Amino acid sequence: MLSHHQLAAATRIGMLTRERDTVSACDQALRELARALPLDAATLLAIDPLSGAHVQVAGIGYTAEISDALAAEFVTTPWYRNVVGRELPPSISEDSEDPEDLGPRFRQGWFYAERVRPAGFRDGITGALRHRDRLVGLVHLNTESADAYDIEARRLLASVIPALAALADPVARAGDAHGLPERGAAGLVTADATIDLPGRDRARVLGDPDFQGLLLAFAGTEGHRLRLLWPVEGAWYRVTLHRHRPDAALTADAVLVHEMPTELPYGLSPRELEVLTRAATGQTNQAMAQALFLSPRTVHSHIEHLLRKTGAASRAEATALAVRDGLLRPAPDHLAFFVER
Repeated sequence: MLSHHQLAAATRIGMLTRERDTVSACDQALRELARALPLDAATLLAIDPLSGAHVQVAGIGYTAEISDALAAEFVTTPWYRNVVGRELPPSISEDSEDPEDLGPRFRQGWFYAERVRPAGFRDGITGALRHRDRLVGLVHLNTESADAYDIEARRLLASVIPALAALADPVARAGDAHGLPERGAAGLVTADATIDLPGRDRARVLGDPDFQGLLLAFAGTEGHRLRLLWPVEGAWYRVTLHRHRPDAALTADAVLVHEMPTELPYGLSPRELEVLTRAATGQTNQAMAQALFLSPRTVHSHIEHLLRKTGAASRAEATALAVRDGLLRPAPDHLAFFVER
């Protein structure tokens, strides 16, 4: 039966999923495990969604050689397939007795003989991390003590695996890191791929070739956020672009795109939104007329209409409102005016 001390540690690990700083949270989760279970070393591995490689996001006690072996070599062993096929994390000490065992005995394999035993570890336990029905990583614990991980230890690790998986999942972390609203479609875009976020539809704007040009331009800036409005097949969306910096599990530069369906604010027409965007860049009526193939009088009328609709007292007040609230439909060459740095 789990002790009060162990239950408290499991609760604290669960609460770490609320932390924005997931790097520190992953590290703290392993330290909480060390308070609840006997361990001399532990590692939390995430699967890079682009390469499929296992990479360490937190670790304590292992040498660099063992850490690398657990990340790269362990997944090639039959024992890895055994771990992934189990609901209850298997341990080295019990693999010879467990009727659920699905593979060869770990102590008889080359990985134990060449990696684990020479490092001084006599027992270990490994759990497969699944988040929203996706395999997202592994957690390994090892100790120099023999027969340390009995059925209760395995159950304790199983109880915190959902929290560890949420912390290790690099795709989920991307959304959490930028505080995405619970609603709305999204996608994480790198130079090579678009990665879907669990539980969300892919943003429709990502299928628009014109938006792809804007996305590329944003990726080339030093900005960290851009808010705008964008049409797709007659529907409008509030869109936010976030620069997502590389981390241990997702090593590529990426842009996180989030969209929510909307109506054009203040009853603005698409043309009035375009005029408002250009006005916010400092363009004169004459310059807008030339760019939009309109007469200066027509541009002046659009300005008067959008001032009336937004309730702004002046052109300067309207453009400040547009920048503040993301009431913009920018072209790629406008981004220097609107990207938040």
